[in-house]
Amino acid sequence: MRVEQLTCSIGAELSGVNLAHAVHDDELLTQIRQLLLKHKVLFFRDQDISNAEHAAFARRFGELEDHPVVGSDPDCPGLVQIYKTPDGPPERYENAWHSDASWREKPPMGSVLRCIECPPVGGDTMWANMALAYEHLPTHIKQQVEGLRARHSIEAIFGAVMPIEKRLALRKQFPDAEHPVVRTHPETGEKVLYVNVFTTHFSNFHTPERVRFGQDANPGAADLLRYLVSQASIPEYQVRWRWKPNSIAIWDNRSTQHYAVMDYPPCHRKMTRATIMGDLPY
Repeated sequence: MRVEQLTCSIGAELSGVNLAHAVHDDELLTQIRQLLLKHKVLFFRDQDISNAEHAAFARRFGELEDHPVVGSDPDCPGLVQIYKTPDGPPERYENAWHSDASWREKPPMGSVLRCIECPPVGGDTMWANMALAYEHLPTHIKQQVEGLRARHSIEAIFGAVMPIEKRLALRKQFPDAEHPVVRTHPETGEKVLYVNVFTTHFSNFHTPERVRFGQDANPGAADLLRYLVSQASIPEYQVRWRWKPNSIAIWDNRSTQHYAVMDYPPCHRKMTRATIMGDLPY
């Protein structure tokens, strides 16, 4: 196995690896997991594997979960189909910086994404290192966010295009989750900035330490949240990956955010994703 670091901040490409064989190789899986913790997102080319092999590889990291809105492969539970076609609906879920399903009480540990079909140019995906984003925050901002918690909502994003009855039913099924604004990575101990497009508001901002008068609460909290969410957009924290058929990316969803660049209409882009269950952020 060869490891090529792609940027100074995040990402490495692994070659000389067959992920279908890695399913049965404990030593190789341990190496891949250690590299994932180090580089936060790993990339592989020329992985001509089946849906079953894709899901089997992802399951070596943990149990898989389905998505309540995005369709799954009917023959392979846990494998989500992310198909974009010229005549399909113009969803705008992926082209925003986000950590997958942070609206869950226990958001995913990570995901394994495979390219089936992609445009000749365009359709890249970017990832950002949110541990580095926290590390580089100004000291006074770190002090300001210490102990802050925030709400994450599926209703505000996926539910926004639904009729009100379906939207409210979705929220009832998946109530807003509350997570720390700065979470601790359970394996590395890193502090990670944990707000993204699913984050709607802070839940404990309105305290005498932060708010002199009630008028401070709304602009103060909104401006701070906007600033924190914007940190994923800083190029120094990012890596950008150009897809080819049979390429695969696996990322640590606890310490990264990603953004699927939607610059390729009217082309097709077909991906399958296995999402690995995670733990309660702390």
